[in-house]
Amino acid sequence: MVYAVEMRGITKRFPAVLANDHIDIAIKAGTVHAIIGENGAGKSTLMNILYGLHKPDQGEILINGQKQVFGSATDAIACGIGMVHQHFMLVPRLTVADNVVLGKEPRKGLLYDRKGAIAKVAEVCSRHNIQVDPGKKVADISLGMQQRVEIVKTLYRGAEIIILDEPTAVLTPQEIDDLGEILRQLKEGGKTIIIITHKLEEVMDFSDDISVLRGGKHIATLRKEATDIPELTRLMVGRDVQLGGRKESAPGKEEALRLTDIGYVAEGRKVLKGISLVLHKGEVLGLAGIDGSGQSQLAEIVAGVLTPSAGSIKFQDRDITGKTVAQRKKGGIGFIAQDRQKHGLVMDFSIAENLVLGFQRRPEYCQYKIGVNSKAVISGAQKRIKEYDIRTPGESVRVSMLSGGNQQKVVVAREMGSRPQLIVADQPTRGVDVGAIEAIHNILIDHRNKGGSVLLVSLELDELMMLSDRIAVFFDGRLMGILDSASATREQIGMMMVGSSLPKQGEAAKGGKQAESRKEEPVS
Repeated sequence: MVYAVEMRGITKRFPAVLANDHIDIAIKAGTVHAIIGENGAGKSTLMNILYGLHKPDQGEILINGQKQVFGSATDAIACGIGMVHQHFMLVPRLTVADNVVLGKEPRKGLLYDRKGAIAKVAEVCSRHNIQVDPGKKVADISLGMQQRVEIVKTLYRGAEIIILDEPTAVLTPQEIDDLGEILRQLKEGGKTIIIITHKLEEVMDFSDDISVLRGGKHIATLRKEATDIPELTRLMVGRDVQLGGRKESAPGKEEALRLTDIGYVAEGRKVLKGISLVLHKGEVLGLAGIDGSGQSQLAEIVAGVLTPSAGSIKFQDRDITGKTVAQRKKGGIGFIAQDRQKHGLVMDFSIAENLVLGFQRRPEYCQYKIGVNSKAVISGAQKRIKEYDIRTPGESVRVSMLSGGNQQKVVVAREMGSRPQLIVADQPTRGVDVGAIEAIHNILIDHRNKGGSVLLVSLELDELMMLSDRIAVFFDGRLMGILDSASATREQIGMMMVGSSLPKQGEAAKGGKQAESRKEEPVS
């Protein structure tokens, strides 16, 4: 049988790491093939080799039965391979059409033919039934739309094999459904799709075949119909996994955090509209909503990253509305930012340096009040690497060299290692594997069980329902209501996320009616 892609004996070594260890994988044409595994299992390295970004130390690649040697991504593209990276590679100030044709622009003489570019991009979109406006600026479209632009870029360049790295990591539930439909249509059109992902529910929804990597080795390739999520989890991690942690007691009645009439305005738009919430000690309060409903901005306001335009914040009965991020950290508030690479880490710093960011002025890290105590920094880093299972050859490794899940563990270890009373966690498991998700869940629930408080933002409803004691639902900057997670249903939360109040649902109904009764005026 001739396969669309065959990778035989692929081996790739980096300093102190064997990323791929004699991997054999065969991918059928016209199928969706999932590559799954823990962070650091070698998935991205393997696909970067297929796309020409890395050269294998050993092994060979066959495309449609023909041996190929890729010296660069240009060689792979010429062979009909396209790749959509987890972090999109688009120029925000340019239009969709400009981004799609960049580097392969249609011309009239020596000049760029912008009308021709728009026409060509529109034709590609129409042929593959992908809804994108070629004339829109990338800065003005959603992340889901930006991903479509990246897919259209590969199609414009003639890709028959399309690799998608963590394609659902930044998408809303509706956008994930839309992506599934796009993949189905591309498959029906004869394209071969390879997806790298951690989300096993989507693996089962999207794929035909599933290859599991662990520790740089190929463990198994299975037909979707012949497996299930528990088996895939065991193959990925090497053991059974229990998500959600174990809650040991009911939340206390004592207030940890009180938000009163919080408002926030950005670029003339009311992002948050009179939000009032109470978070108790020993409680996880989840914030649910479609991406962009204001829950992430509320988390950043509590952490001190953003300043509210109205309202007040009390933490442990002290007004902290005007306090800085550093002051809040010192006062017992930790913050796990949504985007670890932009707001959680300095990618060129070492793991040890990242583990003290924001805390470097604490007495234990200072030497003679003017310098950094390097021994204390290294000792603390080694302790946290072990405690939080950060998989690395050592504390001096640059954090950019770690997998996404291990980068996230560095952020979690730093913020939790300071022993905060309140942890603000904005999508703490975004883009990490099931083993790392289990570890982060256990850390958050352990913090709660010890009397700490957690303000949790997640786009994953299942995660919110597993971890939260109560769930506050947002729509268009308004609080639609608060539900007890033990009795809430996905349907109730989903209705509130799109703006429907729930009239006979106790606290939720009152919250929804209050939200509806406030008629907000546009900001001039």
